Amino acid sequence: MQRRTFLQTLAFSPLAPAAATPPSYLKGYEKLYATNPRGAAIEWFKNARFGLFMHYGLYSLLGRGEWVMLRETIPVAEYARLKDKFTAEKFDADKITELALAAGMKYVNITSKHHDGFCLFRTKETDFNSLNSPARRDLIAELAQACGKKGLGLFLYYSYAADWRHPYFYAREAGWESARPAYAKPEPTYLWRKDEDFKIYIQFAHNQLRELLTQYGPLAGIWLDPIMGYYGRPDLFPIAETYRLIRSLQPQCLISFKQGANGDEDFAAPERGMAAHRFKSEVALAAWEKNKSKHGEICSTLQQRVWGYNKAEDGRHKTADEVIKMLAEARQSGANLLLNTGPLPDGSIPPEDVTTLRAVGRALACQGTTK
Repeated sequence: MQRRTFLQTLAFSPLAPAAATPPSYLKGYEKLYATNPRGAAIEWFKNARFGLFMHYGLYSLLGRGEWVMLRETIPVAEYARLKDKFTAEKFDADKITELALAAGMKYVNITSKHHDGFCLFRTKETDFNSLNSPARRDLIAELAQACGKKGLGLFLYYSYAADWRHPYFYAREAGWESARPAYAKPEPTYLWRKDEDFKIYIQFAHNQLRELLTQYGPLAGIWLDPIMGYYGRPDLFPIAETYRLIRSLQPQCLISFKQGANGDEDFAAPERGMAAHRFKSEVALAAWEKNKSKHGEICSTLQQRVWGYNKAEDGRHKTADEVIKMLAEARQSGANLLLNTGPLPDGSIPPEDVTTLRAVGRALACQGTTK
């Protein structure tokens, strides 16, 4: 092993201490970081208040939301052909981070992998990724570099409890109807037959999480989704092991899994409001009871409902006044607001969202609430 490779491996080993120098987004928390990296990150998060969410992937090319593969039962092979049209030609990490700062945001969160299985990062686990598309780019690397330079925290969304492409994710009849599209005929690439098979998927997910945590410098957090995939079969997910993996590789890296899987998350991040999920279960409520007293995060979207770009909603996105109201409501709930935009097929931010976010930033600056 070459010396450089050895040192990189050591730096991210389970026994490795936190980096001596705090990440740029933790400026001002150096003293606490020196003794308690996770504690410093939690305090930073409490004060961050406002973040930018982005759902971007192959579904963006179709312009019908991020669940289009499942809702329109698009076969795996047919959907995969979208990869050959993915150019991301106007995805500009510098412009994205500049917009986040202009809006008064302190962090950015992007879908490194959504439920369709397409990855925006360099991975050895699958060729279904942006580097193996016409884009030939690692979008996560570009965004990580821009966030680091500008002092923004970077969260990486990772679809841990759903994967409509992986052969060994569990079947829809095994616990959750959205675990797989409802194809009229059996999908030949789906190979899950018994619970034991799911371990193959978990190894894949853990390998990808390790890649995300060792390739892009310090992360503000790993943001797991969808919680219903976990609630559907909580017995299949080694959630404590997954959390240990994340924290062993980056001690300051926060963990969120929507309302919560076991209550050991650093914060809850429900959609559109700080309330328990409507699909109640003993597992869900137990996790929520452990998490609800922590500082939270409400995630919502500038479009009417969906998160990935939906052309049908052009011209009907939320206004600056609506966002200011959402921010106030989040703060009253003791939560940050993670506000989503669905980039256009070329990777650019919808112009109406750019206008809104800049207007929000100006309003916050006038209120003196951006610092």
